[in-house]
Amino acid sequence: MSAEDHEVLAAAAAARGEGRAGALAIVVRAEGSTPRPAGAKMFVHADGRLTGTVGGGKFEALVREEALAALASTGRAPRLREYPLREGEPGSFGAVCGGTVTVFIEPVGALERVLVCGGGHCGRAIARLAAECGLHAVLFDDRAELLAEPPAGVRPATGTPVAEVLAAFSPGPRDGVIAANRQPALDRAVVAATLRLDPRPGYIGMIGSRRKVLRVWDELAAEGWDREEFARVRAPMGLDLGGDSPTEIAVSVMAELLPALRGASGRPLALSNSPAESSSEG
Repeated sequence: MSAEDHEVLAAAAAARGEGRAGALAIVVRAEGSTPRPAGAKMFVHADGRLTGTVGGGKFEALVREEALAALASTGRAPRLREYPLREGEPGSFGAVCGGTVTVFIEPVGALERVLVCGGGHCGRAIARLAAECGLHAVLFDDRAELLAEPPAGVRPATGTPVAEVLAAFSPGPRDGVIAANRQPALDRAVVAATLRLDPRPGYIGMIGSRRKVLRVWDELAAEGWDREEFARVRAPMGLDLGGDSPTEIAVSVMAELLPALRGASGRPLALSNSPAESSSEG
């Protein structure tokens, strides 16, 4: 594999790992005179930037447009496109190379992200499990010393105020924000900053007892928030699994967060074991 190929694939891997979308374009067939041979690769970033090249000129511009269209489409399905490079042929766009190029375009979806605000035992456990589930996990705390050794696969982040930190990550509908701080005031700041985001994250959760949650709601209402907004926050977050260790809390939170981000039902997969279902399996 050439150095250029390594650069293109590294750009695709980095974009996915950092929660950014893009599309990989690969020349899968080159017939006749063409600017690049089969195997040439290019990564089209979501903002239109290019890493690598499939040939330059108008041809490359059309591949870029097709890649961005694939990213914007529902489902982001791969595309296979043929580009005639012969002058006067229908669909040729004026190219004069004389050959035909077929390009496979594969959107590279951004990983769902979870921003865990709070570097204590529960926050670390949630971030660790999120990373193990394949999410781009970020662990935030204003105490940098807690992030000196983050869990494997977890990106540490620190700074103040929390509203600016959250805005820098631009969480959206495919992302989750979790408030798991050491003080209710810090969680209140996270919730308020998250509810101000537009678009809002697909999952907003806050750890704590019912008493704590009601206290935070009262304080936010006193600041002028409409109580109807609080329905967007899973609080207390997680499912009732009957455990209270950091790992058990992390499992309960991820069981609630993953369906919310992926549009899954979250229902049990088990059959009801009714006679009809049992007999239908043969």
